[in-house]
Amino acid sequence: MKKIIKAPAWCMFLFVVTFWVSLAQAAGKTPVPHGQMIMEAVRITGPLTFCDEPVPLDNPDVRERLERELIIALDSTDSVVLWLKRSNRYFPEIERTLRASNMPDDLKYITIAESSLRPHAYSPKGAAGYWQFIEGTGLKYGLEITDNIDERRNFQQATGAALTYLRDLYALFNSWTLAAAAYNMGEDGLKAEITVQKVNNYYMLHLNPETHRYIFRILAAKIILSDPAKFGYAPLRHDLYHSVPSDTVEIKTTRSVPVHIIACAAKTYFKVIKDLNPQIRRYHLPAGTFLIQIPKGAADGFSGRFETLEKQWAAEKDKYLYTVKKGDTLTGIALRFNVPYRALLIWNEISGNKKIMPGEKLYIFADSPDSTSSPVNSGVDAATD
Repeated sequence: MKKIIKAPAWCMFLFVVTFWVSLAQAAGKTPVPHGQMIMEAVRITGPLTFCDEPVPLDNPDVRERLERELIIALDSTDSVVLWLKRSNRYFPEIERTLRASNMPDDLKYITIAESSLRPHAYSPKGAAGYWQFIEGTGLKYGLEITDNIDERRNFQQATGAALTYLRDLYALFNSWTLAAAAYNMGEDGLKAEITVQKVNNYYMLHLNPETHRYIFRILAAKIILSDPAKFGYAPLRHDLYHSVPSDTVEIKTTRSVPVHIIACAAKTYFKVIKDLNPQIRRYHLPAGTFLIQIPKGAADGFSGRFETLEKQWAAEKDKYLYTVKKGDTLTGIALRFNVPYRALLIWNEISGNKKIMPGEKLYIFADSPDSTSSPVNSGVDAATD
């Protein structure tokens, strides 16, 4: 098998630069040397602000830190292209929420620095979702985070929680720049540094390497996305990603329900429901009350269809119950009933390291309940709830 070698990111940036040089040559203009084009691309004349707070570009250290992040961002052409495409889908809603909350528009760029607008972004420190909440902060700001539901991945819920958190940080530090820095490193850590260093200015504080770069990464995203043509990006409308129209429905259930039941009720596919609701972590929706997104137009009659399908599934599922016998293993059971091992785990909401014991009940949706190879006819009586 041939090994696929991915070109370094700088090759992609060089390709973009070469492309624009070719256009200049075709237009009869004297091409600018590649190195000079890069120099000019990262030359920021100002004034530059973050949330209407001035960035001191006259400070050589500040300028150097900003240029570094710009060069790093532009070196990753694929990332910038995805920023442009995704921001068209998500920024309008963030902007509306910011206006309604009377908060600065620049805060939207935090999502680029945090997750590149990816719902399933996950950091080594356990931060997750669009706004990269750690579990403790997410719970504090009202997000549900369990084995089954993780609202850090829900765009609307996470955005509301993040803006509330940022507003609280601003009230604490009286600066959006410091509030953003505290969002990255935690308010206690930033307060400690301000107290010890006796400096209340982000650009003059000595901070951990990640937070030292953080505001400049946000500024780099702002500079590029505010004027992409300057950096060689000229997307057309059909190049961009657009929001997916959807309806919101409420689901109330007293038991765990497979996502495919929701998909059937919405007249769509399992994948569509999972894509519209990235907060659903597994293959089942747990017992409770939830607001779920379904395809636009599917809300009409959804509740009735869901109730019918859910009751039908609940009434029939026990026909597929199998009682574990002495010597059984999950692998052996899967082979016996000719079902995928992983499907057996999913149906029963268990992990592969679970030890099964005689007398336990497993759902095995193999063939039809009337088949001689089905669990109910396997030589062992099916159990009832």
